Amino acid sequence: MLRQRLAAVAIVLSAISASSFAAQPIVGAYYPGGNAARYPVSNIPADTVTHLFYAFARIEDGRCVIEKDAPERFKELAALKMQHPKLRTIISIGGWEAGGFSDAALTKESRERFVSSCVAMFFDTHRGSFDGVDLDWEFPVYGGPKEIAARPEDRENATLLAKEFRRQLDAKAKQRGQSYLLTAALPAGRMQSAGPYDPAKSYDLKALGEILDFINLMTYDMGTAFSTVSTFNAPLREVPQDPLPPELRRANNVEGAVDFYLQHGVPADKLVLGVPFYGRGFRVKSADNHGLYQAYTEPYAAGDWRDIQSKLLKDPKWTQHWHDVAQTPYLFNADERVFVSFEDAKSIALRSQLAKERGLRGVFMWELTGDDDQRSLLKAMAAPFETREAAPTR
Repeated sequence: MLRQRLAAVAIVLSAISASSFAAQPIVGAYYPGGNAARYPVSNIPADTVTHLFYAFARIEDGRCVIEKDAPERFKELAALKMQHPKLRTIISIGGWEAGGFSDAALTKESRERFVSSCVAMFFDTHRGSFDGVDLDWEFPVYGGPKEIAARPEDRENATLLAKEFRRQLDAKAKQRGQSYLLTAALPAGRMQSAGPYDPAKSYDLKALGEILDFINLMTYDMGTAFSTVSTFNAPLREVPQDPLPPELRRANNVEGAVDFYLQHGVPADKLVLGVPFYGRGFRVKSADNHGLYQAYTEPYAAGDWRDIQSKLLKDPKWTQHWHDVAQTPYLFNADERVFVSFEDAKSIALRSQLAKERGLRGVFMWELTGDDDQRSLLKAMAAPFETREAAPTR
């Protein structure tokens, strides 16, 4: 019975041409499978989300691997797709702290073996659950977790790996009369584990823009434990008072990151803008400037929007502020000297509207389960890209 249902999904999807998805605005959502107990697959708002990225598959011994309970989630995804045939589901491979990419991409043979294992797993063994692959290599060459292998040749090999995925996915699609997506999540933050960071030294952005269907631009994590002072997680625009050097500060904001990718040859309609459904914080040394741009002793775990809304925003010890240039809210606890950067429905709507105005393909978030029960952030994110069918003529 299940096999028949999965086959039915494949037939429905094959009837929807690739061109019908080409112009579709993207409202993307990353969904961590490990949160399924708190946020079941059946709760995913597939009437709003157009592209769902299941996070994560990993790499072991040069092959794709999944967690032991993932197959059950995959079955639930297949069932969700039966109810929402236009939903595109994509398996995301990698993520922060995921090793194995540099070795898997090192040679022609290792790339072919790795990609074959992924294609077999997600499009044969679990056929009907996924419509594509999302590569989340953080990061080729440098800038990722220091314990994870990285090589100077990673930049070229990342392109070759994407080409191999494209080749094998296209072959599988042709065989089945379907279309499969290939995407990647690429960074925006200019401070990473090795200090000042340049995404163009990790990736051939122009080449990837030609190979991939679209790029999920991670326009967040611009204020992390790698930052020199307390700062915003996802400022919309450059703040002149930000003490980062100008050459870094220029692109260490949402608008600047978009410009950076455009200047490196990625077309606007290949970019999907990222927004965070979580906050980042710092335990600062001084209460000056409400904790903003201050030296800090350690990061502070702010949690996701669900936590911030239910805990911090309701606690009178936390005062809320708004930055007119960064176009973002932030909190400061003067008693404990803690600064927290976060996004709310207002600031996310502004970021999504910028994506719309700049002609980007759409928006996505990390990650779906961080929203509140009313889906306040998702609604704000999706609103500028909502499409309504024209009313029937009489």
